[in-house]
Amino acid sequence: MAGNRGALIVVALGAAIALNGCVLISKDGPEGDTVAAGAAVASDTGALKVGYALVDLDADAVRAANQYSRNAIQRFSGLKRRGGRDLSIGVGDIVSVTVFEAESGGLFIPKDAASRPGNYVQIPNEQVDARGDITIPYVSGPLHVAGRTAEDVSKEITDKLQDKAIKPQAVVSIVEHRGNDVSVLGEVATPIRFSIDPGGIRLSGAIARAGGAKYPSYETLVNLKRDGAVQTAELTAVVKEPPQDVWLAPGDVVYLSHEPRVYMVLGATPSPGAVGGINNRRFTFENEDMTLAEAISKAGGLDSSRSNPEDLFLFRFENPELLASLGVDVSNFHTPLIPTVYKVDFSAAAGFFLSSKFNLRDKDVIFVAEAADADINKVLAIATNASLTGYYSTGAANNVRLLDK
Repeated sequence: MAGNRGALIVVALGAAIALNGCVLISKDGPEGDTVAAGAAVASDTGALKVGYALVDLDADAVRAANQYSRNAIQRFSGLKRRGGRDLSIGVGDIVSVTVFEAESGGLFIPKDAASRPGNYVQIPNEQVDARGDITIPYVSGPLHVAGRTAEDVSKEITDKLQDKAIKPQAVVSIVEHRGNDVSVLGEVATPIRFSIDPGGIRLSGAIARAGGAKYPSYETLVNLKRDGAVQTAELTAVVKEPPQDVWLAPGDVVYLSHEPRVYMVLGATPSPGAVGGINNRRFTFENEDMTLAEAISKAGGLDSSRSNPEDLFLFRFENPELLASLGVDVSNFHTPLIPTVYKVDFSAAAGFFLSSKFNLRDKDVIFVAEAADADINKVLAIATNASLTGYYSTGAANNVRLLDK
């Protein structure tokens, strides 16, 4: 009986080795040595010129990469600063014009001052027409006001009445804004269209009037359409950087879109679904400055039975100037971004500290290489399963014989 079991174990082990030779033992990706050997340029060797650069993650690399990550945040550029002081009159607005004269007997005030109160005349409110004009009595021709401030229009009316009235003064005010609307749409609590107040409004104030963003700032992009062009900035930049919280202009359309950042984890980590029911290897960021250590933790950490902690890699496209500052020869690369692999050694304490400071970027790929003896462990596992199957099969057959007797 024991001889039969031994024979089964030998057969199972042989079958497992045969399967291994047929490359039926799966792997999630290349081994660490393969990645290192295939590098175009390594940070400490100026070797071959092939497809990507390999950089050992150290304090300098962390500092430089994080600085580039911060600079790479999408921001508005070249938008004219428009505050409440230069809020202009728009087509469709209702404007009020009041003309004052220094004494009676002039153009607007009769000689008998007692016949009417005050030293001014209130011209009926008027709507700015499609051409952007209004009409003022005794001011020759239509007066173009669209795109101008109330103060500017007041001065022109005063100048044109100088030779007709007695020391005239004109006051123009916007009674109702109808041409200064802005719209806030997209992933906000309450999409809204409203008129800009005379004091003006900044982007953050408009988003607040729409009930705020539905999603965290690090997952939200702000698209601002103005004068037929669209610019995009991350809501994080708008909130944290005052120059990015721009003044809105009449006709602006603000659209908030949900753009979650993601990263992928492959290789010798727990199987998909093994951690928290997560059934994939694609994860979303949980905060604005998610680190490599946090990303590995969210994926379940390293698989202690088959991972090689010395060979953890992060794949991304990197800026050539950044790599050059780290001593990498980039002369053979002629693209705006260079495929780059950062190597981290988790078998040393320094690897944990560095990874806890190294910020991820959208679409980063993390790969944990398998240990050299991982295949042997798989073979032994297959052999063990086969031997147990043979053992229980033999025991079952013996039990049948005993029952027959």
